[in-house]
Amino acid sequence: DKDTSGLLVVAKDDATHIGLSQQMAVHSVERAYNTIVYGGFAQDEGFVETNLGRSKTDRKKMAVYPASEPHTKYAYTGYRVLERFGYTTLVECVLETGRTHQIRAHMKHIGHPLFMDETYGGAEILRGQRSSSYKAFIQNCFKLCPRQALHAKTLGFVHPTTQQQMDFDSEWPDDFRKLIEKWRGFIAGTTQDTFQTK
Repeated sequence: DKDTSGLLVVAKDDATHIGLSQQMAVHSVERAYNTIVYGGFAQDEGFVETNLGRSKTDRKKMAVYPASEPHTKYAYTGYRVLERFGYTTLVECVLETGRTHQIRAHMKHIGHPLFMDETYGGAEILRGQRSSSYKAFIQNCFKLCPRQALHAKTLGFVHPTTQQQMDFDSEWPDDFRKLIEKWRGFIAGTTQDTFQTK
């Protein structure tokens, strides 16, 4: 995804590409993302397990389908709550598979679109108050991070040539970090009984 920040692995030759592809096929590549999504979670961790395929109504999007649906692929996303902001949540998503828009489609499917994800409905106020001050706060958040709030945090794989384990970690970029700080400031000034799970 062009608007996702963080780590990316690129093969510089065919042999490396084949080696990485084989690891992808057996789900041995370790990938964890941080994302801010709308809504609160009743549980601290869970998973989404579905088939994903190109949406029949919007070719720019992926959608969830039954396993019997042709031209779809199995997808598994594990998630863990890192921090709660009342109307939004900072979540770690760990991918077992690597489908197009997997995290974005899966979070949308369970009712938690990514914050500022225009394609999957997250670029509007989905949770929160009706007050003009809250609306202004959200608009300021959108300006602060004008993309889906998704960051590829960690990446691990076996080097196809040396066979050494390679592990990488990426710090949050400024827009993502400032967005989290803004939500922390918001939640610090709000009473907890204001919020409801989901």
